[in-house]
Amino acid sequence: MARLNGKRVAVIGGTSGIGFAVAHAALADGAAVVVGSSNATNVDAAVTRLGRGASGWAVNVRDEASVAAFFERLGAFDHLVYTAGDWSPMRGGGPVAQLDLSGANATFTVRFWGALAAIKHAQGRIAADGSVTITDGVIAHRPRKGAALSTAMAGAIEHLTRALAVDLAPLRINAVCPGYVLTEVWNSIPEERRAQQLTKMTERLPVPRVGLPDEIAEAYLYLMRGGYATGQVLVVDGGMTLV
Repeated sequence: MARLNGKRVAVIGGTSGIGFAVAHAALADGAAVVVGSSNATNVDAAVTRLGRGASGWAVNVRDEASVAAFFERLGAFDHLVYTAGDWSPMRGGGPVAQLDLSGANATFTVRFWGALAAIKHAQGRIAADGSVTITDGVIAHRPRKGAALSTAMAGAIEHLTRALAVDLAPLRINAVCPGYVLTEVWNSIPEERRAQQLTKMTERLPVPRVGLPDEIAEAYLYLMRGGYATGQVLVVDGGMTLV
């Protein structure tokens, strides 16, 4: 399988969590990496941590003009990875009878509409043998009470992946569907309680632990390098969907 040596990879959401791990792994595989995120300070810090071969600048995926400007500045490149997420409280949560429909679209803003805006403005600049990899979550396959809208959003990303693989062919479009991953979002919970909560959440899994960002990053690298994969959703969840 071809390495990413000499390739140019853009990672939107690449300043923390899974996105940062993807950027780090792509650099190690020989790529030049450009990271984007909404906070310029976070971008600068990530570029410093990543070191040689990394660059980046701010992009607001809620604003299509900002997305267009990001890719105008970026120019030609080979692979787009989109891991941006919004961890603010989702206004579309809770029982269906109590859904705030006026605010429900916010659930889709970053993860779905942001991804689509990025693909819209990136696809004409990506190399003919390049790829796009977007991100959903295992809730698409494991719905739970009070999360119908979040489940629908994650499922919509998977259907978007398949549709764009046909619509934008031969450009390859894929998605990664992670389970529980130990990213910075968990840091708001005190360490001891966090460990207890994660153990309880994962003890029944075939792989009974939380995943690490570096492990999930391998899925993105495969989808960039695996030139015969398109329209696929690669689930990396410790077996959560099996139990």
